[in-house]
Amino acid sequence: MTLSFAILAGLTVGSAVAAMSLRNLVHCALGLVLTFAGLAGLYLQLNAEFVGFTQILVYVGAVAILIVFAILLTRGTEPANEPAAVSPWAGLPVAVLAFLAMAAAVLASPVGKRLAAPVPEVSVKTLGQKLMTDYVLPLEVLALLLTAAMLGAVIIAMKDKEDLQ
Repeated sequence: MTLSFAILAGLTVGSAVAAMSLRNLVHCALGLVLTFAGLAGLYLQLNAEFVGFTQILVYVGAVAILIVFAILLTRGTEPANEPAAVSPWAGLPVAVLAFLAMAAAVLASPVGKRLAAPVPEVSVKTLGQKLMTDYVLPLEVLALLLTAAMLGAVIIAMKDKEDLQ
């Protein structure tokens, strides 16, 4: 285990625990952003460049920002007075079982048999060239569609806020 892997793994696990345990929703969202960034770093260490950069673009760049917008747009709503769980230890058996299942899968996998990562047949450069040459029109249409959907959501949220006042 390298030092960089240990740092990234600790950062990812720590920020995931913070995202689950903090009471402030904005702090939880920022913990989630840090968790996504740590996962991207782990993917990049595994020589999975496409997955790592996609993690950064999609999850850190889009999903996390969408979550922050949703939190900030729904700030005026009344929170529920009931606790989310009866006991904070209620999920511990499920977490232990999930950990044991993942540990068993890792221990049963042929980790030591492969010394070097296989060379990918398709590189990130080739995928980028394909996206910017053959598939540039669908990519731009998708970007316009997502922008229109985000603007529509903001307009609907603004109308709801005006109705409440």
